[in-house]
Amino acid sequence: MRAVIQRVTDASVEVGGKVVGRIEAGLVVLLGVAKGDDESDVEYLVDKIRSLRIFADQQGKMNRSLADVGGAVLLVSQFTLLGRTANGRRPSFDEAVSPEPAKLLYEQVAAGLRACGTPVETGVFAAHMLVALVNDGPVTFIVDSRQGR
Repeated sequence: MRAVIQRVTDASVEVGGKVVGRIEAGLVVLLGVAKGDDESDVEYLVDKIRSLRIFADQQGKMNRSLADVGGAVLLVSQFTLLGRTANGRRPSFDEAVSPEPAKLLYEQVAAGLRACGTPVETGVFAAHMLVALVNDGPVTFIVDSRQGR
């Protein structure tokens, strides 16, 4: 799984002119599911999203996690994170898993975060979405579950 994690002060996702998810302070997580990903990737990502120390402490240092600050997550599926752009001009999505298993693992990430007490809002899987956010910092990280194991 590949995730782009952005620290935000406010974020929302809209589908068909209707806001389907909105958070205040927390993280926007754009999530791509790769072929071969499984529950161990879900567990890795859930732990990393909750425990990555990317929020400021009293001294202004990035020393607090999402769990420490009680922030929320806006989780958005994004298969284009698996796009390869090295050859030619059109991205290849050969590394992305098909929609059914991707949706299942995406939902498991949301459920895993909720089970830990993290408020989670989501987009609509496989829909055309408009994502709006205010990146705080800006602070953005790319996390790949395969690199962490």
